[in-house]
Amino acid sequence: MKKYAFGIDIGGTTVKIGLFSEEGDLTKKWEIPTRKDNGGCYILSDIAKSVEEEMKKQGILKDEILGIGIDVPGPVLEERIVNKCANLGWGVLDVTAEIRRLTGIEKVMVTNDANSATLGEMWKGGGQGHKDLVMITLGTGIGGGIVHDGKIIAGAFGAAGEIGHICVNKEETFVCGCGKKGHLEQYASATGIVKKAQQVLDESDRPSMLRDETYLSCKAVFDCAKKGDDLSLQILDFVGEQLGNACAMISAVFDPEVYVIGGGVSKAGELLIDLIRDHYKKYAFHASVNTEFVLATLGNDAGMYGAVKMVL
Repeated sequence: MKKYAFGIDIGGTTVKIGLFSEEGDLTKKWEIPTRKDNGGCYILSDIAKSVEEEMKKQGILKDEILGIGIDVPGPVLEERIVNKCANLGWGVLDVTAEIRRLTGIEKVMVTNDANSATLGEMWKGGGQGHKDLVMITLGTGIGGGIVHDGKIIAGAFGAAGEIGHICVNKEETFVCGCGKKGHLEQYASATGIVKKAQQVLDESDRPSMLRDETYLSCKAVFDCAKKGDDLSLQILDFVGEQLGNACAMISAVFDPEVYVIGGGVSKAGELLIDLIRDHYKKYAFHASVNTEFVLATLGNDAGMYGAVKMVL
C-alpha cells in the first residue's frame, strides 16, 4: 500500500498545499485563497475541505495518510499551538486539534513558516547533506531558521531564527518595524537596500546608472552593480558587510556548517553570496571562517517541503 502526506504552507494571500509520497516526492501541488475574514475562522476548514477533495479525487484512504504538516506566519508552541498570528487574524489557536477534528487524521504537526522553509532547504534544497545550518530569507523583511542535528530549533519562546532583528548598529536613530533600532532588517532587506540606495544618491552628486531608473528597486541596485556601476557596488558592499557581520555573530554562538540564503533578494545570485562571504571572513572567529554560503533552491515550495518533512 502506498503512503502519502500533505505539506501545507499558509500564507497571507494563498495557502499552498502539496501531496507528497512517503519518500518525499512532491506528486501534486495547488493553491487555495487564504480567507482572512471573521478572524481567519474559515482558513482551517477550507484546508480540510481541499485535502479531503484531493484524497477523494486520487482515491486515497485515510489510513494511507501518514500525516499533515502545516506552517504558519507566526510563532508556534509545542509544534501545535499558534501563539497569535496577526497576518491571519488568529489569536492563540490549537491548529493540530482543529485539523484533527476536521479531517480525522491523527498526525498533525505545525511550525513557523521560516522554520519550515529552513527544514525544507536542508532536506531537499540548497542545504542537502548538512544537518547543522542557518537559513536567511531576504525579502521585504529578513527572516530565518536554525537547524541542529536535522531538527528545527524554535527557542523557548518560538523566536529562534529572528535574524532580521540582530542589532548591527547601536547608533541608528530610525526605528525598525519591531519598534527597536539598528536591526539587520533595516539595512539588508529589499526595503533596507532601497532606502540605503536613496540615501546615498541624495547625499552625493556622483554619477550612477541608478539616477536613470524611473523606479528605484532592490533589483535595479543589483543589476547596475553587475554592470559595474560604482555607486551600486558601494551600496551592496555596505549590505554585504551588515550580513557578513551578522553571520559571524551567529557562528560564534551556533557554528553552522552552512548558511542558506533565500528570499527575493537571493535572486541576485552569486554576487550576493560573494559579498556576504567576503565580509563574513573578516569578522568570523578563525575556527568558523570557512563556513559555506549557498543559495536556496526550492523557492516558494520550501515551506511545503519543510512542513511535510516534520511528519515523514
